[in-house]
Amino acid sequence: MKITNIRFERATLQLDPPFCPNWDPTPRRTFGATLTIVETDGGIIGYGAGDDMGGFDGYEKHFIGKDLFDIEEHVRTLETITFHAGRYWPIEVAIWDAIGKAKHETVASLFGGAEDSIPAYASTGAIMSAPERAASAVAIRDAGFKAMKIRVPQTQLDLGIETLKLIREAVGTDLELMVDLNQAWRMPGDTRKSISVDTAMKFVDAAVDYGVYWIEEPLPMEDLEGLKKLRGRGTRIAGGEMVRTIHEINTLIDNDALDIIQADVVLAAGMERSRDIARRANARGHVFTPHTWSNGYGLAANLHVTAGIGGAPFIEFPFDPPTWTSERRDFLMEKPLTVGRDGLLHVPSGAGLGIEPNWSHFKKSVA
Repeated sequence: MKITNIRFERATLQLDPPFCPNWDPTPRRTFGATLTIVETDGGIIGYGAGDDMGGFDGYEKHFIGKDLFDIEEHVRTLETITFHAGRYWPIEVAIWDAIGKAKHETVASLFGGAEDSIPAYASTGAIMSAPERAASAVAIRDAGFKAMKIRVPQTQLDLGIETLKLIREAVGTDLELMVDLNQAWRMPGDTRKSISVDTAMKFVDAAVDYGVYWIEEPLPMEDLEGLKKLRGRGTRIAGGEMVRTIHEINTLIDNDALDIIQADVVLAAGMERSRDIARRANARGHVFTPHTWSNGYGLAANLHVTAGIGGAPFIEFPFDPPTWTSERRDFLMEKPLTVGRDGLLHVPSGAGLGIEPNWSHFKKSVA
């Protein structure tokens, strides 16, 4: 079966109220997403999403006419393109979706089929006062989640410790808690320096008193020695979500700089390469559970790979109502992914990714 065409459909969701994530100084009043579409001569169509795919025009020629099932060739081609351009891994996602449909299997089963569900952690994004975040933790627990992650602004680290304190008072040990300091990368134009190793260490030492499961991106990923100093202080250190090359993530693994490896399959490493990343991490006693914060298709792709490989204690589930809901996150899809009262995120049962686009959003921008 040959690939005959690659095309894109773009849509924008208006956000009212706006979403104000910790990692972006600018409130988000719109949410744009690009659906990547891979067509074949067998009539099978695969879909993916993640990067906005800007600048991809002209690279289609490297895939059209090629065997759909030659995934190693497609991945190597994407790696050569990524060196020169953007993060075009949604192409691989769409190809795997088509392969799964052709074989009448889920992508998770093609990656090993180790699990059909994973405990989800509610990954919050906005900054709230400590009492507000404690109240949201209660709501998250009552919705069925067994874990949640909070964000802490680098200029208000004391707020993070106070928030952990109030959350523990509100929910006890009902929730595992993670903390993301967002120090590994910056949005375009955000020139703030990352916190120092000493500052990160003081935060880690204070946070462990509240039973934190991991602390994410406390430093830039190139600071291998700094990251290693933070490990073994009573909690796990996580990161690697947005690395650009396999060499970068392998360097983090081989230097034992992280406990939790988070390379996102649609923004960093791709799907096929994540098999090797997980094996390499596991061989050194580390855990692979990826970042998933892009859109519903990105979440689904990471879920399929992670469930197929197996062994992840949790999967990230971006969720921070009222400004970040499943419906906003998954507006590209016919039906949003949801977490049940059991706290599990189940792999969709249909062939491929098991999800289909919501075509109504591609006619115009919608509110």
